[in-house]
Amino acid sequence: MASFPLLQVLLKCRFTRKRCGTKQPLKVLVTGAAGQVGYALIPMIARGLMLGPDQPIILHMLDIPSAAEALNGVKMELVDAALPLLKGVIATTDLVEACTGVNIAIMLGGFPRKEGMERKEVMSKNVAIYKDQASALEQCAAKNCKVLVVANPANTNALILKEFAPSIPAKNITCLTRLDHNRALGQIAERLNMHASEVKNVIIWGNHSSTQYPDINHATVITQEGEKSVREIIANDKWLSGEFITIIRQRGAAIIRARKLSSALSAASAACDHMHDWLLGTPKGTWVSMGVCSDGSYGIPPGLIYSFPVSCEKGEWSIVQGNNSDVIFSGSRLICVALTDEYAIIYWYL
Repeated sequence: MASFPLLQVLLKCRFTRKRCGTKQPLKVLVTGAAGQVGYALIPMIARGLMLGPDQPIILHMLDIPSAAEALNGVKMELVDAALPLLKGVIATTDLVEACTGVNIAIMLGGFPRKEGMERKEVMSKNVAIYKDQASALEQCAAKNCKVLVVANPANTNALILKEFAPSIPAKNITCLTRLDHNRALGQIAERLNMHASEVKNVIIWGNHSSTQYPDINHATVITQEGEKSVREIIANDKWLSGEFITIIRQRGAAIIRARKLSSALSAASAACDHMHDWLLGTPKGTWVSMGVCSDGSYGIPPGLIYSFPVSCEKGEWSIVQGNNSDVIFSGSRLICVALTDEYAIIYWYL
């Protein structure tokens, strides 16, 4: 009985720590926050799905002046949601205010390709947008800010950020190919009538476009007999080398045809997955696909923003080595040519 008061104190202390937490809030910037993807992503962040259930955050939401009213509506809904981890919300159209002190920046905003526009026209518009955003992050963001570019062309937009925010480590600037990675997991799982969590280690090589190469040569599935090769279990090389690749490359277009709108929920979920695994780590023996600055691995020219298989630990990513294949190298050369052509256009505008 004498120990009962001590037990009460210990339980009270535990409850207090759990309720109040000891972590300092992280400032998370979302650009294009009033758009479809932003509207899907912001509640995921605010509920702890991205950074964990004990990490408080302060949201910085940025959008263009014409979206200011819609952006304020998002802020109103966040207030109404009464989310315990959300310690503050800034909704602004001012780039400097949005970037000040941010620890994480998720770049959803960009100039969308409109009917009749050539790809190089879209890139010319985005050069100006991402040059300004890079300068603001360079001047105002936290020293070790981690950046995820989602707006397309994501690889090229990430390169612009890298060029104009030189004080941000190149390893801290990434782009989203996790959506394609997740799509590949989903297609394999659907084909095998399994859950996506039972499939791992697909790879997206290259970029988020029709030139990407979805690779299952090292992917495995969990069976009652243990892990087995995806290629062995599916036992249909024609589908894996043909229709499967086409489905992943053209999935975005298929969703637009079905919804009359581009992917939003799945893109937001993928952005959340990307940051979660980068900051909190990937399970041992599992890798994910991220667009990162090449260090020369797999013969990809250094400095190119390119999607590789990576593992993550303690907030750092590392390219997973040893996933060699003649087919991959052949595809990689084509992707490098496409990316180099895009970069040449960008540098011309710069």
